[in-house]
Amino acid sequence: MTDYVVRAVAADTQVRAFACTARELVESARRAHNTSPVVTAALGRLLSAGAMMGCMLKGEKDILTLQIKGDGPMQGATVTADSRGNVKGYAVIPDVILPANQLGKLDVAGAVGRGSLSVIKDMGLKEPYVGQTLLQTGEIAEDLTYYFAASEQVPSSVGLGVLMEKDNTVRQAGGFIIQLMPFADTAVIDRLEQNLGRIASVTSMLDQGMSPEEMLGTVLEGLSPEITQRTPAAFTCSCSKKRIEKVLVSLGEKELCDMIEDGQEIEVNCQFCGKNYRFTVEELQALYHSVKQGRASS
Repeated sequence: MTDYVVRAVAADTQVRAFACTARELVESARRAHNTSPVVTAALGRLLSAGAMMGCMLKGEKDILTLQIKGDGPMQGATVTADSRGNVKGYAVIPDVILPANQLGKLDVAGAVGRGSLSVIKDMGLKEPYVGQTLLQTGEIAEDLTYYFAASEQVPSSVGLGVLMEKDNTVRQAGGFIIQLMPFADTAVIDRLEQNLGRIASVTSMLDQGMSPEEMLGTVLEGLSPEITQRTPAAFTCSCSKKRIEKVLVSLGEKELCDMIEDGQEIEVNCQFCGKNYRFTVEELQALYHSVKQGRASS
């Protein structure tokens, strides 16, 4: 497994934890959307979080969506994931260029700006679960830490990172999510805080060659971590020409007729993976006739 998510428990199940490596996943997103370095870092963090939070879902058909809306030049980003490690996403404005921040690093907070974070869980019920909090820093990891505490009442620590090469490809990407159960005792909390205080950054651990298991071993040192699951993770989109056809059909006869009268083939772009689908006038005519036949037989 090149990219994968590990799930673990520690301190006699007083702690649950997730960690992932996501370099190939984030690089696939960078290539698909031709993102600038700062947008790659922002979207890569959100993709890494999505991969791990997707593995928190219980049902095979459950879908998680993370959506950031901000007043920064990137304007926002959306990521969706399932429980099997499939994740996809896009940034609203993919080519933002910003100077480095005061620490000399990619200014993710500047690209995101102020705004909101929404977490949407579609678990097959009548209505999806929607949790929303205001962005605290725009750095994404801190914003998710705040979300877990404020919206789900789960004390958590989220670490996310993306490190870029000089040629603007992805060198490292990944992260961890550590969560305390309601019955966690003070000694466990104190030890966890000490461990987290000694960590320089997620990217430094990844760049040292640490695997997700080794990252959790560092974060959960002295708390007897036990790996319970490993899930491959990949940038995967479920779009297809058949699905796009259904979208076009849903537009109705008038819209299809207008497209046909233009006499030009059309190109439909998938926001999540950047793939383009072309439809000739003849294909549009076939869709138009299928709509008419469906209406006549209903």
